[in-house]
Amino acid sequence: MLSYVRGPDAPIAEKTISQALRETAAGHGDRPALVVRHQGVRWSWRELNEAVDRAARGLAGLGLEPGDRAGIWSANCAEWILLQMGCARAGVVLVNVNPAYRSHELGYVIRKSGMKALFLWEKDARANYREILDEALAGRQDLLPHAILLGGADWDRLLTDGADYRDEAAPGDVANIQYTSGTTGSPKGVLLTHRNLVNNAALIAAQMRITPEDRLVAPVPMYHCFGCVLSSLMSVVSGCLLVFPSWQYDAAATLQAIDEERGTTLYGVPTMFIAELEHPEFAGRDLTSLRTGIMAGAPCPIEVMRRVVSQMHCPEITIAYGQTESSPVITMSRVDDDLELRVSTVGRVLPNTEVKIVSPETGETLPAGEQGELCTRGYLVMKGYDGEPDATRQAVDPEGWLHTGDLAVMRPDGYFRITGRAKDMIIRGGENIYPREVEEFLYTHPKVADVQVLGVPDLRLGETVLAWIRLKSGETATEKEIREFCRDRIAHFKVPQHIRFVDAFPMTVTGKIQKFRIREVEIERLGLEQASQVETA
Repeated sequence: MLSYVRGPDAPIAEKTISQALRETAAGHGDRPALVVRHQGVRWSWRELNEAVDRAARGLAGLGLEPGDRAGIWSANCAEWILLQMGCARAGVVLVNVNPAYRSHELGYVIRKSGMKALFLWEKDARANYREILDEALAGRQDLLPHAILLGGADWDRLLTDGADYRDEAAPGDVANIQYTSGTTGSPKGVLLTHRNLVNNAALIAAQMRITPEDRLVAPVPMYHCFGCVLSSLMSVVSGCLLVFPSWQYDAAATLQAIDEERGTTLYGVPTMFIAELEHPEFAGRDLTSLRTGIMAGAPCPIEVMRRVVSQMHCPEITIAYGQTESSPVITMSRVDDDLELRVSTVGRVLPNTEVKIVSPETGETLPAGEQGELCTRGYLVMKGYDGEPDATRQAVDPEGWLHTGDLAVMRPDGYFRITGRAKDMIIRGGENIYPREVEEFLYTHPKVADVQVLGVPDLRLGETVLAWIRLKSGETATEKEIREFCRDRIAHFKVPQHIRFVDAFPMTVTGKIQKFRIREVEIERLGLEQASQVETA
C-alpha cells in the first residue's frame, strides 16, 4: 500500500467571498453574525452585510480598483472583518500585515506587495504604529498613496463618502495575500483565491458540523489563516456567530467570552489552551456550552488535548494541519474520531484533496508507514508566490503538487502523523519563523561576523529561537545589546530568546554547519531534555 490518498469528492463552490456573505445575509439576516466584545460591537448578518457595502464603497472612493492591493495592519477588531469582506466585494486584494511587524518588515511588505492603501490604528499598548510606518517609509510617502487611521476621521469619511464599486471578482481571482517565510530568507506573498478560501472554510465547517446555531469564540489573530479563513470565512459560509474576546490574545477574556456568550466552538494554538487551563479564573467559568473547536498552528501536545476534552468540556475538539500555501487546512481529525486518533494524529485528508508522502531524495511515493515529505494537490493549492515564479516552481511541481516541506507518516488507515520538517522552520507558539530571515537581519549588526539561528524545544511555546553568534575580531557584545538591536525592528517573536557567543560552529568535513549538533548541545546546556521529549500529534 502506497502513501497516497484522495479525500471524498464534494461539490466545489464556485463563488466569491462576497457572494457567500450575501447568501448568508439573505438566509440568516436577523441572526447574530459578529460580536467584538472589546469594542461593544454586536451585528446581525444583515447589519454586517450593509456595513461591508459601505466599506466597499469607501475603498472605491479612495480610487482603488479591482486587482489593486490594500493592507490591514491591526489586531482583531470589527474593522478587520469589514475590510476583509469589503475588499472581496470591491475586487481589491487584501494584504494581511502581522501587527507584530516593525519598520524593517513593514517596509519590505509595503514595497513587495505594491499596496495602494494601508489601514492601521495609530497606536495600542504594544506600539505606536504611526511612528513605525513613518520609519518604514523613510520619507518615501510615494510608496504608499493612502495610510488610513482606523477609528479616526479618515475612516469615518471613508464609510460615508464612498463611490460605486464593481462587484465583479471571479472565484479564481486572488482575494488575499499572506506573507510567509520561505527558503530565500525573506517573506513571500502567498496568493490565495476566492475559490481556495471559500471551499477550505466550507469543508472545515462541514467536518466540525457547524450550523448557524454555533457560537465560535476565536482569540486567534486575524492576520493568520487561523483567523481570516478558519474563523471569519468559516463563519460566513456556515452562518455561525463569530466572537472576538479581545484585541490580542487574553486567556481571562477568552474564558469570559465562552462563559458569557455561551460559546460552542473554541480555537487556539496549544499555548492558548494551556494558558486557559492554567488560568486562576478557569475553575470559576462555566464552559459547559463548548462542543468542538480546533487546536492547530503548532504541534499539539497529546496531554493538552486530553485535558481540553476532559476539563474544558470540549468532547469534539479537533486537530487541523496545513500551511498558508494550502489555504490552509490539508488534514483534520473528525469530531467523532475516538480520542486516541484525535490526540495522536493530525487526522485524515479533507474532501477534494489529494495527499501523498514522497521520498525527499527521489520524489517517489513511499509505502504506508514510511516517513517522507507530505505533498498535496487540489483546489486548495495557492495560485503562487507574488512576483516570484522561481519560488513558485520550487513549491508547486508541474503536476500541481504542493511540496509542504513537512515530514510525515501515513498510517494504513489513512491517518497522518507529522514527524518533523524538511525545512528548518521554527514554529514558536503558532508563529512560523524562518531562521535565515532572522540570520540575515542579525548580519546587519555591525559587530556580527557570522550567525546561526535555529529552534530549541520549549514546554510552553513548542519552540523558541536560539542564536549562536560569532563576533567580528576584537569586538565584544552582550545578549542585551543584541536584543535591543532587534527591538522595534523585527517582530518580537523572532527575537532570539537564547543567545550564545561562540568562536566557531560545528561543521562537517565539507564545511557544512551542523545545526542539529548546535541543537543537541543547547538542549543539554539549557536543561531542555523534558521539553524535547514532549509527544505531539
